[in-house]
Amino acid sequence: MTVHTALLQGRRLLEEGGVSAPRLTAEVLLMRATGHDRAWLYAHSTDELIELWWIHFGRYLHERLQGKPTQYITGHQEFYGRDFRVTPDVLIPRPETEHLIEAALAHTNAAGTILDIGTGSGAIAITLALETKARVVAIDVSLAALAVAKENARSLGARVEFVAGDLGTALADSAYDLIVSNPPYVAERDRATLQREVREYEPALALFGGEDGLAVYPRLISDAVRLLRPGGWLMMELGDAVAVREMCAGWSAVEIVNDLAGIPRVLIARKT
Repeated sequence: MTVHTALLQGRRLLEEGGVSAPRLTAEVLLMRATGHDRAWLYAHSTDELIELWWIHFGRYLHERLQGKPTQYITGHQEFYGRDFRVTPDVLIPRPETEHLIEAALAHTNAAGTILDIGTGSGAIAITLALETKARVVAIDVSLAALAVAKENARSLGARVEFVAGDLGTALADSAYDLIVSNPPYVAERDRATLQREVREYEPALALFGGEDGLAVYPRLISDAVRLLRPGGWLMMELGDAVAVREMCAGWSAVEIVNDLAGIPRVLIARKT
């Protein structure tokens, strides 16, 4: 079994299993199995696979065909140009969340202290810590998620203070200039419509925001009122933009930022 043959067989199996991007997925999984990059795979396409590589590759293909996301198999996902470790304890960072980063960076000149509520893998907090000179605090209710976030901060050299707690309940009043959050906003009633990879493998705690997807926002906004300094900013990733905007009726400079597909993605609001 050569490297080239393994890639062809892996691609065919993934195609037959209905997995998206079968060629790329086969490459990524074989890279994981061999410990080599894509350039090596093609430069050594006629090399024989050693038995251990073949065993690992077969297992990874089986896991992917069962619906396990590629990122959980490899343990990695790129976000804002950096490599983050991910496990089934954390949500896989999405490219759409980079819009939240861009919105935050546009307001960090005056942000001495940034708080990331529901940090998960730490992707948002760590990125802001590395892109700015602000003090960054990150909180999550999941101790397993915090362990992943701390590992990411160490590996990427980011200075982030991590706190265990439910939303902002464990934090001091009027201590932050900017609060960012990607809260759970998928409606429970939509669970059956999600891709199997999301529905069965990503943590429900980080996905579902009650029956209508809005359960977390009132608490999050209330905590932000208490935690932000006067004139501070709140930025949240969105599900239902209309409903969440109505919840921020008492705030000033409320703005909705669309993603590249024109979908409302981030709400920005300033504490009056």
